[in-house]
Amino acid sequence: MGLFGIAMKLTPPCLQSLSPVFSHELLAPLPLFNPFQFIFRKNRGVCYRSSCCKNMKNEGDIMEHVGFDGAQVMVGNPHLLHSKISSTRFDGPSKLQVIADFDATLTKYWIDGQRGHSSHGLLQQGNAEFDLKRQKLYDYYHPLEIDPTIPLDEKAKLMEEWWEKTHALLIEGGLSYGAIKSSVANSRIAFREGVTELFELLERSNVPVLIFSAGLADIIEEVLRQKLHRSFKNVRIVSNRMVFDQNGDLVSFKGKTIHVLNKNEHALDMAGPLHDQLGDANGLTGDVFSVKTRTNVLLLGDHIGDLGMSDGLNYNTRISVGFLNDNIESSSDSYRSAFDVVYMNDAAMWGVVKLASQLCSTLDD
Repeated sequence: MGLFGIAMKLTPPCLQSLSPVFSHELLAPLPLFNPFQFIFRKNRGVCYRSSCCKNMKNEGDIMEHVGFDGAQVMVGNPHLLHSKISSTRFDGPSKLQVIADFDATLTKYWIDGQRGHSSHGLLQQGNAEFDLKRQKLYDYYHPLEIDPTIPLDEKAKLMEEWWEKTHALLIEGGLSYGAIKSSVANSRIAFREGVTELFELLERSNVPVLIFSAGLADIIEEVLRQKLHRSFKNVRIVSNRMVFDQNGDLVSFKGKTIHVLNKNEHALDMAGPLHDQLGDANGLTGDVFSVKTRTNVLLLGDHIGDLGMSDGLNYNTRISVGFLNDNIESSSDSYRSAFDVVYMNDAAMWGVVKLASQLCSTLDD
C-alpha cells in the first residue's frame, strides 16, 4: 500500500469555483467537491507541520494535522475514509442520511471567549426557586453521568431518573413557551458557520437530517427559528417534546424520555418534522423519511458517545465526523481513533459542507 498525504482546503460558502483534486492511479479519480486531496508520494514519508509518518501500516499511530482557514483536522486512516467516500457515492444520495448531535456540534462551543450555552442550559424557567432545584439535580446527577465505574445499565436508570425529575420540575414550576422564547433570545448560543449552507445542500439533495438531542425539542426549534430564521423540510428533531395548553403553559411531555444514553435510532418514534413547528407546509414525506432504508450515514458529534446515535440502524457505511472543541492534547488520540475525521478547536462547518457535497454527488458527476 502506498503512502498518502491528506490536504484539505476550505471551500467558500458559494461552493461554485472548486479546483479538481489530485489522485493517483491506485485510487479511483475523485471529481469536484472532494474535501480531501489524496497525494501519492512514492517511497517517502509524509509530513504536515510537526507530524511525520514513515509507515502507513501503523495507522493507529498516525495523526495528520492539516490547517484550513485557521482550523485543524485529523484523519487517522485515510485509506478507510477514501473507501467509505467512494462506497457512499456509488450508492447515491437516496441511500444517505445525516445524523447530528446539536449542542457543541451544530452550535459553537466558544462564543466571544466564553463557553456557549447548551440548549438545556440556556433555559430560565422564570421561577428562581425551580431554577435552583434543577441546578441541584444537576449537581447531584452530573458526577454520576461521567463516573466511569458505574455500570451502563445502572447509569441509564439514573439518567432516566434525572431527566424525569427535571421534567416534573418544569411542569410544577409553571414553564411557559414565552419563557423559552425569552431564554433563547437572551442566551449565548450560535450555530457554526456553514450550518445553514449544509442544511440547504442536504435539502436540495432530499437527504434527511436527524438532529439527536437529550435536551428539549421545543428549545432547539426556537433556537433554529431565532438564529437561522427559516425551516428545512428535510430536518427532524429526535428529542424530548413538550405539550403546551392553549395559554402556552407546559402541561406534559410526549412519549418516552430521551436521555444521554438512549438518543439513537431506537428513539425515532419521537422524531418530529421541523416544518410542523416552524410553519413550513411543504415537508418531505414518504420514502425520504424512511430512514431505515437509508443505509449510509454521515454522523456528526462532539463526544465519542455520540457515535451511539446510529445504534439500531443497520447501516452499510458510516462516515463519522467529530468536533474536538476543548482538551485537545489529552483527547486527540481517542478522537482520532474513534472518528473518521476530527475537526479541532471549535472549527467551522465548511469542511463538512464539502464532504456532504461529495457524498451527494455520484461517481458519474
